Amino acid sequence: MADYADITYEVADRIATVTLNRPAARNGYTVRMADELGDAMDRADHDEDVRVVVLTGNGKDFCVGADLSGGGFDFDAAEGPGPEWQEPAGRCSKRIFTMNKPVIAAIRGAAVGGGITITLSCDYRLAATDAKFGFVFTRRGIYPEGASAWFLPRLVGMGTAMDWMISGRVFGAEEAHRAGLVHSLHAPDELLGNAYALGKEIIATTAPVSVAVTRQLLYRMSTLDSPFPVHEVDSKLIGSLPTNPDAVEGVMSFLQKRPPAFGMRVDRDLPDFLPWEKK
Repeated sequence: MADYADITYEVADRIATVTLNRPAARNGYTVRMADELGDAMDRADHDEDVRVVVLTGNGKDFCVGADLSGGGFDFDAAEGPGPEWQEPAGRCSKRIFTMNKPVIAAIRGAAVGGGITITLSCDYRLAATDAKFGFVFTRRGIYPEGASAWFLPRLVGMGTAMDWMISGRVFGAEEAHRAGLVHSLHAPDELLGNAYALGKEIIATTAPVSVAVTRQLLYRMSTLDSPFPVHEVDSKLIGSLPTNPDAVEGVMSFLQKRPPAFGMRVDRDLPDFLPWEKK
């Protein structure tokens, strides 16, 4: 997609900023927005000049959820979607799940329904003190989406996830922070600056291939029923360190008390034995 209508995309200082850009509709989520977010995440993931993605919203709200201003859903009510159809929030959350670059969500104002489920696979959620959250599906007679029934209990525990999803109630930033849904709280006018500061720290201090492997290790293997297959992958990774230039650089920069200069690239240097990589 050369042009976006519902989002914007820009890169500066190796950070790609993806902004939901329907402020007049409080960034209500649309099928077009889902498609554009997928395209933007692809674009960032395949651009070696990008190390981190910041996902945010234009205006006072992050996203109020699906745009139902037309009175219905984005498919024919009589026929329903086809068998290959995938709901729009999950298109975004799954694409973020598969990213090799960390994604930081910067959330202010309302983040409700799809407006919060699309962020659950982000590596970080930073929130403004004015943020409000809600998994409001039961109050609309609909169902949780964005694969949120998989992501949310892993972030906050089953008890809290059950409370928020069954009740459908809206809750504030402090409760979200206490439960672990968001990592930190910030004044609204300082939120984006703190997201960029976190991104710049990751860029300056970490190795991109190591980050890519680590985030996928956590996502793909922490849910297995035994540590043994995880240790098999760990053993291959650690066994490859003598021929890993970033590992050598990481040790030398530590010993020499200087910033590291990691040279490995995600697009060509991921280990070829990772079980989640396409063969």
